[in-house]
Formats: sequence, C-alpha cells, structure tokens
Amino acid sequence: MGTVGDMVQEGGLVPTRALTEAVHIGESDLPWVDIGDGSLLQLLQADLNQGLWVVRIRFQPGYTVATHYHTGSVFAVTLEGSWYYREYPDLVNTRGSYLYEPAHSVHTLTVSDDNEGVTDVWFAIYGANVNIDEHGEVIGLVDAQAILTAYRALCDAQGLPHAGVIVMGEPD
Repeated sequence: MGTVGDMVQEGGLVPTRALTEAVHIGESDLPWVDIGDGSLLQLLQADLNQGLWVVRIRFQPGYTVATHYHTGSVFAVTLEGSWYYREYPDLVNTRGSYLYEPAHSVHTLTVSDDNEGVTDVWFAIYGANVNIDEHGEVIGLVDAQAILTAYRALCDAQGLPHAGVIVMGEPD
C-alpha cells in the first residue's frame, strides 16, 4: 500500500486510490480569494463524485448571498461574527453556532451592515446551490465543479497557488 504522497498527482491532492491516511490542511495552507467586495473564499475540498464542496467564507458586513436553495444537505459552523437568513431573521448564527439545512429550503444568507469585523463560516455542501430570483426563476447554479473552477480561476487571477485543495473525482 502506498503513502498519501504516492497518491498525490501534479497540481494538487487528487486521490487516485482510496485514501487510507488523513489529509491535513492548515488554516494558512490554502489561499483566501477575494470574491468581489472584500469577502474571502477558501476552498478546502471538492469531491466531484459525491457533489460535495467544503468552503470557508469570511463575509464582510452587509454581504448578502443571492436567494437560493440547495439540492442536497448543508452543514455550517460559524467561527466568528454573525449571520442569518432574511426569511428567518430571529434565528441568528453566532460564534460556535451549528446549522443544518435540509435540501430545498429557500433562504437568503445575510450579514448585517452593523456587524463588527468579518463573519467567518465553514460550510460543507452536498449538491448544487441554485440561485433564484424573486419569481423563483433559476438565475445561476454553483456545484462542486463550478466552485472548483471558479476558485482556481480566482487564484490564478490573483496570483495565488491552489494546488493544495483536496480534489476527488477529477479525470487524470
């Protein structure tokens, strides 16, 4: 049986055989990319076979994610700051909060304008994030492949390395 090093391909951690050892990523091992307003995204893992994507996002005060639903479950842990869904303003996620979202719940992630500092959240998302407009029409879709492609492009545009992302299911 080989080591994790034997399973690494050029360009990133891409397991070509079943992993038998843990893969550790330190907080500073992967770059944070600016997603447009000073909010930052760090892609930790993209499993293209299972449709799983694991990200950490540092939202700026006032940030709002487009209204959307997920085709699969979502798991979130708030590491710093606070946020809520516009549809459920009394359920505020704060430091240490854990949130489970069942598939197909519709919501609009919102970070208050008056938040002090960033809101740092870790998400594990199965399936696609389907963005919809006020009429329920689909206006965009993000899944494991799309976030991987976007993260790599943002890293490249910002002159940052992205080889340490755990990627599973990508063709050789």
